[in-house]
Amino acid sequence: MCHKRRRKVVEEELDFDEEEKIFGQCKRPTTVAVSSRDCTSSFGVESSSGTTRRSNYYSTYYEEADWTRLPDDTLLKVFTLLNNRDRASLASVCKGWRILAASPSLWTSLDIRAHALDSDMTSSLSSRCAKLQRLRFQGGSAANAIVGLQARGLQDLSGDHCWDLSDASLCMMVARHEALESLQLQIGADCERITNDAIKVVATCCPKLKRLRISGIRDVDSPTIGALAKLCPYLMDLAFFDCTSVDDMALAAATSLRFLSVAGSRFISWSSAADVWIKLPHLTGLDVSRTDITASAAARLMVAPKLKVFCALNCANLEHGNEAAAPLLNSSVLLTQCTDIQKGLASLISIDARSPTCRKLTDSSICKGCNLELTEWTEWMLSHALLKMAESNSGLKSFWLKQGTALMLRLVQSQQEDVQERAATALATFILIDNEIESVDPAKAEAVMHAGGIAHLLRLAKSFREGVQSEAAKAIANLSVNAEVAKTVATEGGISILASLARSPNRWVAEEAAGGLWNLSVGEDHKGAIAGAGAIEALVDLAFKWPSRNEGVLERAAGALANLAADDKCSMEVATAGGVHALVTLARFCNHEGVQEQAARALANLAAHGDSNGNNAAVGKEPGALEALVHLTCSNHEGVRQEAAGALWNLSFDDRNREAIAAVGGVEALVALAQNCSTGSQGLQERAAGALWGLSVSEVNSIAIGRGGGVAPLIALSRSEFEDVHETAAGALWNLAFNPGNALRIVEEEGVPALVHLCSSSTSKMARFMAALALAYMFDSRTDEVASGPVFNESPGLGVEGLEAARHLAIRNIDAFVLEFSNHQALLVPATSLAPAVLTQVAESAHIQEAGHLRCSGAEVGRFVAMLRNKAAVLRSCAAFALMQFTMPGGRHAMHHVSLLQKAGAGRVLRTVAAAATAPLQAKVFARVVLRNLELHPAGTSS
Repeated sequence: MCHKRRRKVVEEELDFDEEEKIFGQCKRPTTVAVSSRDCTSSFGVESSSGTTRRSNYYSTYYEEADWTRLPDDTLLKVFTLLNNRDRASLASVCKGWRILAASPSLWTSLDIRAHALDSDMTSSLSSRCAKLQRLRFQGGSAANAIVGLQARGLQDLSGDHCWDLSDASLCMMVARHEALESLQLQIGADCERITNDAIKVVATCCPKLKRLRISGIRDVDSPTIGALAKLCPYLMDLAFFDCTSVDDMALAAATSLRFLSVAGSRFISWSSAADVWIKLPHLTGLDVSRTDITASAAARLMVAPKLKVFCALNCANLEHGNEAAAPLLNSSVLLTQCTDIQKGLASLISIDARSPTCRKLTDSSICKGCNLELTEWTEWMLSHALLKMAESNSGLKSFWLKQGTALMLRLVQSQQEDVQERAATALATFILIDNEIESVDPAKAEAVMHAGGIAHLLRLAKSFREGVQSEAAKAIANLSVNAEVAKTVATEGGISILASLARSPNRWVAEEAAGGLWNLSVGEDHKGAIAGAGAIEALVDLAFKWPSRNEGVLERAAGALANLAADDKCSMEVATAGGVHALVTLARFCNHEGVQEQAARALANLAAHGDSNGNNAAVGKEPGALEALVHLTCSNHEGVRQEAAGALWNLSFDDRNREAIAAVGGVEALVALAQNCSTGSQGLQERAAGALWGLSVSEVNSIAIGRGGGVAPLIALSRSEFEDVHETAAGALWNLAFNPGNALRIVEEEGVPALVHLCSSSTSKMARFMAALALAYMFDSRTDEVASGPVFNESPGLGVEGLEAARHLAIRNIDAFVLEFSNHQALLVPATSLAPAVLTQVAESAHIQEAGHLRCSGAEVGRFVAMLRNKAAVLRSCAAFALMQFTMPGGRHAMHHVSLLQKAGAGRVLRTVAAAATAPLQAKVFARVVLRNLELHPAGTSS
């Protein structure tokens, strides 16, 4: 049978082993050698063979280094430069370092957003958190466990994505941390789980509170604001983001406030708010971004006595051009879309960088005469506003291109970690069209590139802070959807950075890095560089490293491997790295549809190189691979069904795989898929028909497909609106028609009109060609034997007259098809006098280039040879035309077909046809071309 290949991705004993489980799968340092008694270390240079070699100089130098002589405070200083994960790794070197790594002075800050904080983790960490001052977490479920850390001195608590945080959890958390000075909670939109009662408890339990920023609660009433003003005398920074309503009049009591934000909040009476807030004696910064503040209210607020920054981004009433903002300008800095925000920020920095009295930006204190605190607040509010604007995707393209992009890139370079994160996230988000990762605005992406944003993001990605790494990698990944940006990422070393990040024990970092590699692996430009950076091994490891519930990282890793597997060389590296087993494992045991889809696509691409490597056979031999793919064709997700069918199609090119697929129920599953995909996507229809085409190469499978009801859905698919589906459906029907029983079924299912329509009207030459061959098989007399038997006589709706009418229809259209590909001028020359140049002209005008991908069996070639003797002149012409296509020089399987013809003694038959006086002219000419093709190939040569 025949088909075409588809190619298309402790002073107490400290348990640091437990700590390693908490902070990831930390590896013990391989380049540090420590004696059993102390911490004396020798550092060497590792050679490519894995052995350690030293020059005499380095050997002498490092052998004399005795790390036990370093003072503990020096070692502690070294440890402060590491993140918790690296400290956990070094703590496993020796007991001395283990004790040092547990020093409470190293545990003043902790970021556990990437971890599920449960009771076991809490118990392990609690002994180290006596001096913990700053904690970042994610999700309301972590609130209960935070109490178990026993960090009574905690001063700064920040929670992201706390949509499930309740009043009870918040109250319990703040009740145990009365030393809190800063509380920041991102709750969500219109959250009803956090009420005014909980905010009052915060005020009661945290008298030292200086900063409170909460987003997403439903409303903030007067008693709540009154409690904060009365019980928190040091409160200087208050923000209620995206609240339904805030009692603006009650804020009059908060006289200690220096910074106030109501960004995104609704139902504020701006006339009364302006009357009250302008009287706040210390108000220095005000953020009203994304609100409906009026120009008159803004003008009143701008004259507040100590106001220095007025941030009003994305306020419709202030964004009608520079003339709307002009009346508001005074000594305060106005930050709107119509003002020069960069210039405004620059005016805030009154710090003489050369002054030795001015502290670095990493110090949160303010030296005399500096506006550092104000600058930091402004950066924070701007990053928050820009991220919200990017997420809303509200058509601000002009702003983004004029100054939004440059502003985000400035904020990416901020000294505040959370500002860096939000700016990177905003960069990753604002470039998306309709929030779809697959669709990126080229103008925005290239604006980032031209402003030097790639270099900034790559530097950020090399930060030791994993939260920053993750967001930078996300931005790089999204930007890399654009081909021009992808080139810049590759040129500036981004592939090596992403490959390194893909090995991170932090799931978020690994996930975004894998996403970047996925996007960069689209096309052929960067596949070699990705493989050269060792990313293939890292991506394969991700499939084993993370359990199936981590769908994001698994989907991205599988997607990148799928793209890489489309390249012949890279596909071999994927297989060598264990990719076949990894991908089959995902296909078998992961229930996430995105992971299943990408794993099936990767297996399909691995199997697409059957002629050049052994991956096709390797996938088929992997235990459970074929069963998993057959099972995935029954998925509720169209993409999964499509890629599974595509994998089975490619795998069916291997003889053993073909029979093994049938043995695990592949025929039945694919017939069912074909029956239910007529309204599906082009890809699903094409692959469903293609997989049946591949299986039908085996006559046993062909018969099973016919008997299993596969004829009718293939006929339906032949009527598809998609050209590629025409080809695969026609190819499958051609294979099925080789069997007389199937041929009769095609006639009974009204397949002749469908094939005739393909043969005469399809825009695909291949579909027309294979439809003509299917019709020729059906009416070359073999079907007559079945038609005269009892099965046909009992068949309802089709009699002898109906069969004969179908025959006439088929023959007439086969003749029309062959004539269309004939060179009529050449046919006017007597066949016996055709010169080689004329034969070449005939062959070139009739050649269907794609037919060179078709490979026929010996039985099929023999059938065409027999057809040369058929009494129907049209069928003789059709047979000669087909053999000409199969033997054209340069065809992928031409030598194989020539060998089969030579073994069958076809030369004699062809010469007879070419010389026969009664043979149709087309048959004579095409027979002469076939004879010429045979002469062009060495005798007995086979592919």
